[in-house]
Amino acid sequence: MSLDQLSIHHVRNLREVRLSGLQRVNVFYGANGSGKTSILEAIHLLGMARSFRGTSAKTLISHGEAACVVHGVGSGMAARARVSLGVERKLTGELSLRINSEPARTVAELVERLPVQVINASTFDLLTGAPQARRHYLNWGVFHVEHRFYPEWQRFQRCIKQRNSCLRRDKLPAQDLIAWTRELARAGGRINDYRQSYFAQLAPLFREIMRRLLPQLEDLELRLRQGWDRRLSYEDALDATRNSDLEKGFTQLGPQRADLKVMVAGRHAADTLSRGQQKLVVCALKLAQGRLMQGLGSLSCLYLVDDLPSELDEAHGRRVCEELDAIGAQVFITCVEPQDVLRIWSAIEAPTMFHVEHGLVESI
Repeated sequence: MSLDQLSIHHVRNLREVRLSGLQRVNVFYGANGSGKTSILEAIHLLGMARSFRGTSAKTLISHGEAACVVHGVGSGMAARARVSLGVERKLTGELSLRINSEPARTVAELVERLPVQVINASTFDLLTGAPQARRHYLNWGVFHVEHRFYPEWQRFQRCIKQRNSCLRRDKLPAQDLIAWTRELARAGGRINDYRQSYFAQLAPLFREIMRRLLPQLEDLELRLRQGWDRRLSYEDALDATRNSDLEKGFTQLGPQRADLKVMVAGRHAADTLSRGQQKLVVCALKLAQGRLMQGLGSLSCLYLVDDLPSELDEAHGRRVCEELDAIGAQVFITCVEPQDVLRIWSAIEAPTMFHVEHGLVESI
Protein backbone atom coordinates (compact mmCIF):
# COMPACT_ATOMS: atom_id res chain seq x y z
CA MET A 1 0.00 0.00 0.00
CA SER A 2 0.96 3.64 -0.28
CA LEU A 3 0.12 6.10 2.50
CA ASP A 4 -2.22 9.04 1.95
CA GLN A 5 -2.69 10.03 5.60
CA LEU A 6 -0.56 9.56 8.68
CA SER A 7 -1.28 10.28 12.36
CA ILE A 8 1.52 10.13 14.93
CA HIS A 9 0.90 10.41 18.66
CA HIS A 10 3.64 10.59 21.28
CA VAL A 11 6.57 9.22 19.24
CA ARG A 12 9.65 10.92 20.72
CA ASN A 13 9.17 14.68 20.28
CA LEU A 14 6.23 14.22 17.90
CA ARG A 15 3.36 14.82 20.30
CA GLU A 16 0.49 15.22 17.83
CA VAL A 17 1.24 15.12 14.10
CA ARG A 18 -1.37 14.67 11.39
CA LEU A 19 -0.30 14.53 7.77
CA SER A 20 -2.64 14.41 4.80
CA GLY A 21 -2.13 14.69 1.10
CA LEU A 22 0.95 12.49 1.12
CA GLN A 23 2.22 11.91 -2.40
CA ARG A 24 4.63 9.53 -4.06
CA VAL A 25 7.70 11.58 -3.05
CA ASN A 26 7.63 13.34 0.33
CA VAL A 27 10.52 15.39 1.71
CA PHE A 28 10.87 16.38 5.38
CA TYR A 29 13.49 19.03 6.09
CA GLY A 30 14.63 20.85 9.20
CA ALA A 31 17.45 21.23 11.68
CA ASN A 32 19.02 18.27 13.41
CA GLY A 33 16.88 17.12 16.33
CA SER A 34 13.70 18.66 14.90
CA GLY A 35 11.92 15.30 14.55
CA LYS A 36 12.50 14.42 10.88
CA THR A 37 13.90 10.97 11.54
CA SER A 38 11.17 10.32 14.09
CA ILE A 39 8.60 10.64 11.29
CA LEU A 40 10.38 7.89 9.37
CA GLU A 41 10.60 5.91 12.60
CA ALA A 42 6.83 6.21 13.07
CA ILE A 43 6.19 4.92 9.55
CA HIS A 44 8.54 2.02 10.22
CA LEU A 45 6.62 1.31 13.43
CA LEU A 46 3.43 1.21 11.35
CA GLY A 47 4.91 -1.34 8.95
CA MET A 48 7.12 -3.43 11.24
CA ALA A 49 5.69 -2.82 14.73
CA ARG A 50 9.14 -1.73 15.93
CA SER A 51 11.63 1.10 15.56
CA PHE A 52 14.54 0.86 13.13
CA ARG A 53 16.67 2.45 15.85
CA GLY A 54 16.29 -0.68 17.94
CA THR A 55 15.43 1.32 21.04
CA SER A 56 13.17 0.40 23.94
CA ALA A 57 9.61 1.63 24.37
CA LYS A 58 10.84 3.95 27.11
CA THR A 59 12.90 6.04 24.66
CA LEU A 60 10.47 5.70 21.76
CA ILE A 61 7.43 6.99 23.66
CA SER A 62 7.25 10.71 24.44
CA HIS A 63 8.36 11.58 27.96
CA GLY A 64 5.51 11.41 30.44
CA GLU A 65 3.20 9.40 28.18
CA ALA A 66 2.07 5.79 28.66
CA ALA A 67 1.92 4.81 25.00
CA CYS A 68 2.56 5.89 21.44
CA VAL A 69 0.14 5.37 18.55
CA VAL A 70 0.64 5.53 14.80
CA HIS A 71 -2.24 5.29 12.34
CA GLY A 72 -2.05 5.31 8.57
CA VAL A 73 -4.57 5.23 5.73
CA GLY A 74 -3.69 4.44 2.16
CA SER A 75 -4.42 2.53 -0.99
CA GLY A 76 -3.77 -1.18 -1.33
CA MET A 77 -2.51 -2.85 -4.46
CA ALA A 78 -5.64 -4.94 -5.01
CA ALA A 79 -8.13 -2.76 -6.94
CA ARG A 80 -6.67 0.23 -5.07
CA ALA A 81 -8.76 -0.70 -2.03
CA ARG A 82 -8.54 1.62 0.98
CA VAL A 83 -6.56 0.16 3.87
CA SER A 84 -6.03 1.47 7.40
CA LEU A 85 -3.29 0.30 9.75
CA GLY A 86 -2.80 1.10 13.42
CA VAL A 87 -0.08 0.33 15.96
CA GLU A 88 -0.06 1.12 19.66
CA ARG A 89 2.98 0.43 21.80
CA LYS A 90 2.85 0.86 25.58
CA LEU A 91 5.56 1.39 28.17
CA THR A 92 4.57 -1.95 29.65
CA GLY A 93 5.67 -3.62 26.41
CA GLU A 94 2.13 -4.40 25.29
CA LEU A 95 1.60 -4.14 21.52
CA SER A 96 -1.76 -3.63 19.80
CA LEU A 97 -2.14 -4.00 16.03
CA ARG A 98 -5.16 -3.18 13.90
CA ILE A 99 -5.89 -3.60 10.20
CA ASN A 100 -9.05 -1.94 8.86
CA SER A 101 -10.16 -1.37 12.47
CA GLU A 102 -9.95 -5.11 13.24
CA PRO A 103 -7.33 -6.59 15.59
CA ALA A 104 -4.39 -8.24 13.84
CA ARG A 105 -3.06 -11.44 15.38
CA THR A 106 0.56 -11.24 14.26
CA VAL A 107 3.14 -8.69 13.19
CA ALA A 108 3.52 -10.68 9.96
CA GLU A 109 0.05 -9.51 8.88
CA LEU A 110 1.21 -5.92 9.26
CA VAL A 111 4.51 -6.50 7.47
CA GLU A 112 2.69 -8.10 4.57
CA ARG A 113 0.45 -5.06 4.12
CA LEU A 114 3.16 -2.38 4.30
CA PRO A 115 6.59 -3.56 3.09
CA VAL A 116 9.02 -0.90 4.36
CA GLN A 117 12.62 -0.41 3.26
CA VAL A 118 15.02 1.82 5.22
CA ILE A 119 18.11 3.53 3.85
CA ASN A 120 19.99 5.23 6.68
CA ALA A 121 23.30 5.10 8.52
CA SER A 122 22.52 1.61 9.84
CA THR A 123 22.17 0.30 6.29
CA PHE A 124 25.96 0.14 6.16
CA ASP A 125 25.61 -2.94 8.38
CA LEU A 126 24.78 -4.84 5.19
CA LEU A 127 28.48 -4.49 4.37
CA THR A 128 30.27 -3.89 7.64
CA GLY A 129 27.99 -5.40 10.28
CA ALA A 130 27.40 -8.87 11.63
CA PRO A 131 25.78 -11.58 9.46
CA GLN A 132 22.49 -11.16 11.34
CA ALA A 133 21.77 -7.90 9.50
CA ARG A 134 22.29 -9.57 6.13
CA ARG A 135 20.15 -12.56 7.06
CA HIS A 136 17.37 -10.18 8.09
CA TYR A 137 17.70 -8.43 4.71
CA LEU A 138 17.50 -11.77 2.91
CA ASN A 139 14.58 -13.09 4.97
CA TRP A 140 12.64 -9.85 4.48
CA GLY A 141 12.82 -10.28 0.73
CA VAL A 142 11.97 -13.98 0.71
CA PHE A 143 9.02 -13.38 3.06
CA HIS A 144 7.44 -10.94 0.60
CA VAL A 145 7.78 -13.09 -2.52
CA GLU A 146 7.39 -16.65 -1.19
CA HIS A 147 4.27 -17.19 0.93
CA ARG A 148 5.53 -20.61 2.12
CA PHE A 149 8.66 -19.14 3.70
CA TYR A 150 7.22 -17.72 6.93
CA PRO A 151 5.45 -20.88 8.19
CA GLU A 152 8.54 -22.90 7.27
CA TRP A 153 10.75 -20.44 9.15
CA GLN A 154 8.51 -20.79 12.22
CA ARG A 155 8.78 -24.56 11.91
CA PHE A 156 12.56 -24.34 11.63
CA GLN A 157 12.81 -22.16 14.75
CA ARG A 158 10.74 -24.65 16.72
CA CYS A 159 12.82 -27.60 15.49
CA ILE A 160 16.21 -26.05 16.22
CA LYS A 161 15.07 -25.06 19.70
CA GLN A 162 14.02 -28.65 20.41
CA ARG A 163 17.17 -30.13 18.86
CA ASN A 164 19.40 -27.81 20.90
CA SER A 165 17.52 -28.88 24.01
CA CYS A 166 18.24 -32.51 23.14
CA LEU A 167 21.92 -31.71 22.57
CA ARG A 168 22.24 -30.07 25.98
CA ARG A 169 20.36 -32.80 27.86
CA ASP A 170 22.27 -35.98 27.04
CA LYS A 171 20.00 -38.15 29.19
CA LEU A 172 17.12 -37.79 26.75
CA PRO A 173 16.44 -40.80 24.52
CA ALA A 174 18.64 -40.89 21.42
CA GLN A 175 15.57 -41.24 19.22
CA ASP A 176 14.41 -37.76 20.30
CA LEU A 177 17.57 -36.23 18.85
CA ILE A 178 17.21 -38.29 15.70
CA ALA A 179 13.58 -37.25 15.25
CA TRP A 180 14.21 -33.55 15.75
CA THR A 181 17.28 -33.67 13.50
CA ARG A 182 15.15 -35.18 10.74
CA GLU A 183 12.48 -32.48 11.10
CA LEU A 184 15.11 -29.74 11.28
CA ALA A 185 16.76 -31.03 8.11
CA ARG A 186 13.45 -30.91 6.24
CA ALA A 187 12.56 -27.38 7.35
CA GLY A 188 16.11 -26.07 6.86
CA GLY A 189 16.34 -27.60 3.40
CA ARG A 190 13.12 -25.89 2.31
CA ILE A 191 14.24 -22.53 3.71
CA ASN A 192 17.49 -22.84 1.79
CA ASP A 193 15.58 -23.67 -1.41
CA TYR A 194 13.40 -20.56 -1.02
CA ARG A 195 16.44 -18.40 -0.33
CA GLN A 196 18.38 -19.80 -3.28
CA SER A 197 15.46 -19.18 -5.63
CA TYR A 198 15.10 -15.61 -4.38
CA PHE A 199 18.83 -14.97 -4.60
CA ALA A 200 18.92 -16.18 -8.21
CA GLN A 201 16.46 -13.39 -9.08
CA LEU A 202 18.00 -10.75 -6.81
CA ALA A 203 21.68 -11.00 -7.77
CA PRO A 204 21.35 -9.99 -11.46
CA LEU A 205 19.11 -7.05 -10.52
CA PHE A 206 21.70 -5.88 -8.00
CA ARG A 207 24.48 -6.03 -10.60
CA GLU A 208 22.30 -4.20 -13.13
CA ILE A 209 21.56 -1.35 -10.70
CA MET A 210 25.22 -1.11 -9.66
CA ARG A 211 26.25 -0.73 -13.29
CA ARG A 212 24.06 2.37 -13.45
CA LEU A 213 25.01 3.77 -10.04
CA LEU A 214 28.74 3.13 -10.27
CA PRO A 215 29.66 1.90 -13.76
CA GLN A 216 33.41 2.15 -13.14
CA LEU A 217 33.20 -0.47 -10.39
CA GLU A 218 33.96 -3.75 -12.12
CA ASP A 219 34.19 -7.35 -10.91
CA LEU A 220 31.35 -6.81 -8.43
CA GLU A 221 29.73 -9.99 -7.18
CA LEU A 222 27.00 -10.90 -4.71
CA ARG A 223 27.44 -14.28 -3.03
CA LEU A 224 25.12 -16.33 -0.83
CA ARG A 225 26.57 -18.67 1.78
CA GLN A 226 23.87 -21.10 2.83
CA GLY A 227 25.33 -22.00 6.23
CA TRP A 228 26.87 -25.40 5.48
CA ASP A 229 28.93 -27.14 2.77
CA ARG A 230 26.93 -26.76 -0.43
CA ARG A 231 28.18 -30.16 -1.58
CA LEU A 232 26.11 -31.77 1.20
CA SER A 233 22.41 -31.94 1.87
CA TYR A 234 21.44 -30.29 5.15
CA GLU A 235 20.64 -33.69 6.65
CA ASP A 236 24.10 -35.01 5.74
CA ALA A 237 25.74 -31.87 7.16
CA LEU A 238 23.87 -32.36 10.47
CA ASP A 239 24.90 -36.00 10.61
CA ALA A 240 28.54 -35.06 9.99
CA THR A 241 28.60 -32.58 12.88
CA ARG A 242 26.43 -34.52 15.33
CA ASN A 243 29.26 -35.40 17.75
CA SER A 244 30.63 -31.86 17.64
CA ASP A 245 27.12 -30.47 18.22
CA LEU A 246 26.77 -32.74 21.26
CA GLU A 247 30.04 -31.42 22.68
CA LYS A 248 29.08 -27.79 22.16
CA GLY A 249 25.41 -28.19 23.06
CA PHE A 250 23.93 -26.44 20.04
CA THR A 251 23.39 -26.81 16.28
CA GLN A 252 26.37 -25.27 14.51
CA LEU A 253 25.28 -25.46 10.86
CA GLY A 254 22.17 -24.44 9.03
CA PRO A 255 20.15 -21.52 7.62
CA GLN A 256 20.72 -19.67 10.90
CA ARG A 257 24.38 -19.34 9.78
CA ALA A 258 23.69 -18.08 6.26
CA ASP A 259 25.35 -14.90 5.02
CA LEU A 260 25.47 -12.58 2.02
CA LYS A 261 28.76 -11.19 0.79
CA VAL A 262 29.48 -8.37 -1.66
CA MET A 263 32.84 -8.97 -3.31
CA VAL A 264 34.94 -6.73 -5.54
CA ALA A 265 37.63 -8.54 -7.51
CA GLY A 266 37.54 -11.35 -4.95
CA ARG A 267 37.84 -9.07 -1.91
CA HIS A 268 35.17 -7.94 0.56
CA ALA A 269 33.59 -4.67 -0.58
CA ALA A 270 33.74 -3.31 2.98
CA ASP A 271 37.54 -3.57 2.87
CA THR A 272 38.09 -1.94 -0.51
CA LEU A 273 35.41 0.69 -1.13
CA SER A 274 35.19 4.29 0.06
CA ARG A 275 32.34 5.38 2.31
CA GLY A 276 30.48 6.93 -0.62
CA GLN A 277 30.90 3.80 -2.74
CA GLN A 278 29.68 1.67 0.18
CA LYS A 279 26.54 3.79 0.41
CA LEU A 280 25.84 3.20 -3.28
CA VAL A 281 26.28 -0.55 -2.78
CA VAL A 282 23.86 -0.74 0.15
CA CYS A 283 21.40 1.47 -1.73
CA ALA A 284 21.64 -0.95 -4.66
CA LEU A 285 20.91 -3.89 -2.35
CA LYS A 286 17.75 -2.18 -1.12
CA LEU A 287 16.75 -1.00 -4.58
CA ALA A 288 17.20 -4.48 -6.03
CA GLN A 289 14.62 -5.83 -3.59
CA GLY A 290 12.16 -3.14 -4.63
CA ARG A 291 12.83 -3.84 -8.29
CA LEU A 292 12.24 -7.55 -7.77
CA MET A 293 8.94 -6.91 -6.00
CA GLN A 294 7.90 -4.51 -8.74
CA GLY A 295 8.60 -7.20 -11.33
CA LEU A 296 6.13 -9.51 -9.60
CA GLY A 297 3.38 -7.01 -10.39
CA SER A 298 1.29 -7.21 -7.21
CA LEU A 299 3.87 -5.98 -4.70
CA SER A 300 5.44 -2.62 -3.94
CA CYS A 301 7.53 -1.40 -1.04
CA LEU A 302 7.75 1.99 0.62
CA TYR A 303 11.19 3.61 1.06
CA LEU A 304 12.33 5.60 4.09
CA VAL A 305 15.52 7.49 3.20
CA ASP A 306 17.14 9.30 6.11
CA ASP A 307 19.54 12.10 5.15
CA LEU A 308 19.78 11.29 1.45
CA PRO A 309 22.56 13.82 0.62
CA SER A 310 24.91 12.36 3.27
CA GLU A 311 28.07 10.86 1.70
CA LEU A 312 26.73 11.23 -1.84
CA ASP A 313 27.56 13.98 -4.30
CA GLU A 314 24.76 15.46 -6.39
CA ALA A 315 25.40 13.27 -9.42
CA HIS A 316 25.30 10.00 -7.51
CA GLY A 317 22.38 11.18 -5.38
CA ARG A 318 20.44 11.82 -8.58
CA ARG A 319 21.20 8.32 -9.82
CA VAL A 320 19.80 6.83 -6.62
CA CYS A 321 16.68 8.98 -6.99
CA GLU A 322 16.28 7.90 -10.62
CA GLU A 323 16.31 4.28 -9.48
CA LEU A 324 13.69 5.02 -6.83
CA ASP A 325 11.60 6.78 -9.45
CA ALA A 326 11.88 3.81 -11.84
CA ILE A 327 10.59 1.45 -9.17
CA GLY A 328 7.56 3.68 -8.69
CA ALA A 329 7.56 3.20 -4.92
CA GLN A 330 6.38 5.81 -2.44
CA VAL A 331 9.36 7.58 -0.89
CA PHE A 332 9.86 9.54 2.34
CA ILE A 333 13.14 11.49 2.47
CA THR A 334 14.74 13.63 5.17
CA CYS A 335 17.38 16.34 4.82
CA VAL A 336 18.58 19.45 6.60
CA GLU A 337 18.50 21.88 3.68
CA PRO A 338 15.57 21.49 1.26
CA GLN A 339 17.66 22.55 -1.72
CA ASP A 340 19.90 19.51 -1.21
CA VAL A 341 17.02 17.27 -2.27
CA LEU A 342 15.20 19.68 -4.57
CA ARG A 343 18.26 19.95 -6.80
CA ILE A 344 18.08 16.19 -7.25
CA TRP A 345 14.36 15.47 -7.37
CA SER A 346 13.01 18.52 -9.17
CA ALA A 347 14.49 17.24 -12.43
CA ILE A 348 12.47 14.05 -11.98
CA GLU A 349 9.27 15.10 -10.21
CA ALA A 350 8.27 17.92 -7.88
CA PRO A 351 8.23 16.39 -4.38
CA THR A 352 5.79 17.30 -1.62
CA MET A 353 7.67 19.33 1.00
CA PHE A 354 7.21 19.42 4.77
CA HIS A 355 9.10 21.58 7.25
CA VAL A 356 9.81 20.04 10.65
CA GLU A 357 10.66 22.15 13.68
CA HIS A 358 10.51 21.21 17.38
CA GLY A 359 8.26 18.24 16.66
CA LEU A 360 5.79 20.27 14.59
CA VAL A 361 5.30 19.53 10.88
CA GLU A 362 4.10 22.08 8.37
CA SER A 363 3.18 21.35 4.75
CA ILE A 364 4.92 23.74 2.38
